[in-house]
Amino acid sequence: MAIDVSAQRVIPVPPEQVAAYAMDWRHDDEWTQGIRSAELTREADGGGFGVGAEVTRTAYFLGRRIDYVLRVAAHDPPRLLDMVSVAGPMPMHVTYTFDPHPSGTTARIRVQGGGGGFYRMAAPLMARQVRTSIGRDLRDLELRLTGTK
Repeated sequence: MAIDVSAQRVIPVPPEQVAAYAMDWRHDDEWTQGIRSAELTREADGGGFGVGAEVTRTAYFLGRRIDYVLRVAAHDPPRLLDMVSVAGPMPMHVTYTFDPHPSGTTARIRVQGGGGGFYRMAAPLMARQVRTSIGRDLRDLELRLTGTK
C-alpha cells in the first residue's frame, strides 16, 4: 500500500453512542471530509448494514471527484467497522475503532491505500492530506455528537 495513515481522538461520549453515529452510512456526508453523498447499494446477506454490505460514496479529494464502493469486511459494534474498496480509482482499506476511555471513547480511523498513475506519484502528498482529513473527521464527529468546539 502506498499510504497507511491513522488518527485518533478522545470523544467525551460513550463508545455505543459514537459508534452508532459513525457506523451509520447515512451520516457519512455530515462528518467525513469531502464526502458529498453515500448510499447503501448492497445490503448485508442478512439484510441491512453489516458484513457484505456495500456503500457507494462520492467524494472530492485534491480537487478531483472520486466515486468508490466500500464493502464491509468486519462489523462489530460498538468496537469495529472495517471496510475495503471493491470499486474506485485505487485500492483502499478503511478501519474505524471505538474503545472505552475514562473520558468517553478513543475513536480511531486508519486508511490504507495505493494505486497506480496519479495516485502512486502523489502518495506523499496524499498521505499528508489523508492524515489531515481524518483528523478533521474525528474533530467533526466530536462536534456532531457533543455540539461543542
